[in-house]
Amino acid sequence: MSARTVDWAAFRAPRGPAPSPEGLRERKKRAMRRQLTDTATEMFLERGFDAVPISEIAEACGVSEKTVFNYFPTKESLVLDLPDTVMAVLRTDLAEPDRTPVEAVLRILAEDLNAMISWLEAQDDKAWASAAVRRFSLLIMSTPSLRAHQREMLERLIAVAAEVLAERAGLGPQDPEPQIAATALLGLWPVQLHAWGKYLDGIRTPAQVRDAITADVHRAARLLETGLATFADNARPPNATDTAVRT
Repeated sequence: MSARTVDWAAFRAPRGPAPSPEGLRERKKRAMRRQLTDTATEMFLERGFDAVPISEIAEACGVSEKTVFNYFPTKESLVLDLPDTVMAVLRTDLAEPDRTPVEAVLRILAEDLNAMISWLEAQDDKAWASAAVRRFSLLIMSTPSLRAHQREMLERLIAVAAEVLAERAGLGPQDPEPQIAATALLGLWPVQLHAWGKYLDGIRTPAQVRDAITADVHRAARLLETGLATFADNARPPNATDTAVRT
């Protein structure tokens, strides 16, 4: 592995809130999770995701295969993960009555973006840091099972969003309005991911990258604002009289 290491855990998922104070046992668990994911990601980047078996990752970390699976249920989750804390943040922010659904998702994405930009700004070699992020993105895009896992993560976020939006509007989570609203809202996440690949070129400064990514995400969000800003008012199902009039 490279003498300069990357905290690959920072790239694996949208960020949740800062962890609460931990005891020794929790700190050891967190350290082991980081060792496993950082070691695995470096090995995947060097040789390819499919070429590295779990047994080699376990051996490199001095643990058993069972221990690896105790921390990560699948090989893909060593690279991409969706902690419960992220789901909780999405649920809480979307339920906030003083914030529109679009504003809630933009806030979450902005915090995620700012955390990554802060990491880039902290690196002495900005070009190397940008290349590291591009290598990670290429690993995902070039590995079908990782792309599928990323889509599954997005679907889980959409399901949570649909539940909250349905509750806000007095509907069921399987009704068409919260389903399409949640799908559209969470579509902003891949917009931000794709923008990373577009603007992280090793030439732009971290601040310029942040501004360019933010501009793309907000362009996409403007398409959603009109319909979703008044979601609760517009999402009432038609009553029998309305249906009769239309027919």
